Amino acid sequence: MDPESLLAQAERLLGRLERLLPKEATQPDWAPLAYRWRRQGSLGYLQPLYRPHAIRLGDLLCLERQKSEIVRNTRQFLARHQANKVLLWGSRGTGKSSLIKALLNEYAGAGLRLVEVDKEHLVDLPEIIEPFYDRPESFILFCDDLSFEAEDPSYKSLKAMLDGSLATAPDNVLIYATSNRRHLLPEYLKE
Repeated sequence: MDPESLLAQAERLLGRLERLLPKEATQPDWAPLAYRWRRQGSLGYLQPLYRPHAIRLGDLLCLERQKSEIVRNTRQFLARHQANKVLLWGSRGTGKSSLIKALLNEYAGAGLRLVEVDKEHLVDLPEIIEPFYDRPESFILFCDDLSFEAEDPSYKSLKAMLDGSLATAPDNVLIYATSNRRHLLPEYLKE
């Protein structure tokens, strides 16, 4: 094989290999108030949501106790005081998700941002929170309709984030989740 043919073949091969390599991480657009974690191949990224749900806390009726508790907790979080991770559970259509979405509209001016994370992407939690360490905003990771199967790897990732792992989560990140099931993991009679 002549050197020119060999060089051309090597260039084609390198072009194919470059497509398989992960792309360089880029900083997200920090202007939006909400994001959705997405995956494209091996690359995860924050997809900006330029038109988040417009529901307000005042629009939610018959949830005064729940509103009061979650608002108190969110204010604590925004002030960088101790705040709890939140799990809202109950029947479908009772306002769990709407309550969390309404917090964004109420407290965006105070620096609150919402990041929607699908259950199957909970394994990406360390990657998701990495860009938040040096940000002034406060990020709620919102996982809607949470439940797990017995050996679900996303459960272990969430548990590590909740219980703590070797790397500590930034103080500007908190998890709020909803579930329609009282028990997030299946229960068996022998247990």
